[in-house]
Amino acid sequence: MEYTIKKLGLLAGISTRTLRYYDEIGMLKPARVNSSGYRIYGQAEVDRLQQILFYRELGVSLEEIKLIVTAPAFDGKSALREHRQKLLEKRQQLDLLIANVDKTLAQNEGRITMTNKEKFEGFKQQMIDENEKKYGNEIREKYGDEQAERSNQILKNMTEEQHTEIEQLGAKILSLLIEAYATGDPAGELAQQTADSHRQWLTFYWGSYSKEAHANIAQMYVDDERFAAYYDKHQPGGAVFLRDAIHVYTGTGQQ
Repeated sequence: MEYTIKKLGLLAGISTRTLRYYDEIGMLKPARVNSSGYRIYGQAEVDRLQQILFYRELGVSLEEIKLIVTAPAFDGKSALREHRQKLLEKRQQLDLLIANVDKTLAQNEGRITMTNKEKFEGFKQQMIDENEKKYGNEIREKYGDEQAERSNQILKNMTEEQHTEIEQLGAKILSLLIEAYATGDPAGELAQQTADSHRQWLTFYWGSYSKEAHANIAQMYVDDERFAAYYDKHQPGGAVFLRDAIHVYTGTGQQ
């Protein structure tokens, strides 16, 4: 079956302007253009559009979607299985938030008493999902799925007191980093206090500690512009200085 651009837009619930843009960037070209100049789409294009919309729903950027769906090795069946898993995870997140709202309403009506931990269960999962989206691939590639899942479980089970404590420790690291940077000495006392506080912070999230992993993640802070931007925002040059301080602290000798 074939569709004009208007009919395909109506079928998919998107505008013809969007379909034209997908054509312009080479992500979804029509099967052909008829003698009247109309774009005509076939079954292959319909299937690709479905994949594009799945990825869009999952928050993937258009640039990334284009690279995925136009890759010679793209496997539609595998992609659908991946979409299904991601959507199930998204449904679980929505179910948690809905349950959170229902419990809050019940508490407001005097029917139940809701613990502070329960109030934030859905939001913790959302935080985990956002972290996975931003940094999950890098963390899993470097440290493995087991470590990533352990960290996610720790975050999910975090109490209100632990959350406050870890937030204060994070603020302490940034404050110490600024003071230590002013000394210009990664091996100095302030720099080593910063590195030790970072060890405490890292150990909380990972549930374990190794000097090698600590040194490696410090290097990633420099190599990955997203991490570097976080530290450099608070102290220009802070990411490199923190890495050097941690390498001294761990005795790895990396520079």
